[in-house]
Amino acid sequence: MARNSTDTKEKLLDAFDILLDKQGISGATLDAVAAKAGVSKGGLLYHYGSKAELIKGSLERLDRLVDEDVESMKAAGERLHLYYLETSAEIGTPLDRSLIAASCLAQENDEAKSALRRTREAWFNALNNHLGDADMAMTIQLIGDGMYFNQNFGLSQDEALAHVKNVLARLGL
Repeated sequence: MARNSTDTKEKLLDAFDILLDKQGISGATLDAVAAKAGVSKGGLLYHYGSKAELIKGSLERLDRLVDEDVESMKAAGERLHLYYLETSAEIGTPLDRSLIAASCLAQENDEAKSALRRTREAWFNALNNHLGDADMAMTIQLIGDGMYFNQNFGLSQDEALAHVKNVLARLGL
């Protein structure tokens, strides 16, 4: 049975992103990625010929996942801003893992910084187009950032989203 090349590439990117999160850039070696993905080093090099190509693949996947997320936001219609907030604190998702990986890479990689900038701009543009108010869009985005930060560092409060929704309802949102 032939292996699906796309599945193997995704396994390799998953392994790379996880290693970046757990061990940092220096721990995400080609050998470690191959081992984590259960693929030979030759198999890894067939798909990604270098660490630079792995980085590029990881950042391209982030762009793709953000595009998908923006489409999901738009599909939420009048609830777009609420969808954004409700999903801001999701951890363990492919998008979350990609964001963490890009954040690790951004410490040393300008392309990762650019990818994170594109991510923020895509979300902001979706919020701004929906709300028609750049100040409100930025406020919603910053609230989402805080919720994401708290969730990732185990500081989240179960009632935080309810408080935010109460305030937004008072503002007519």
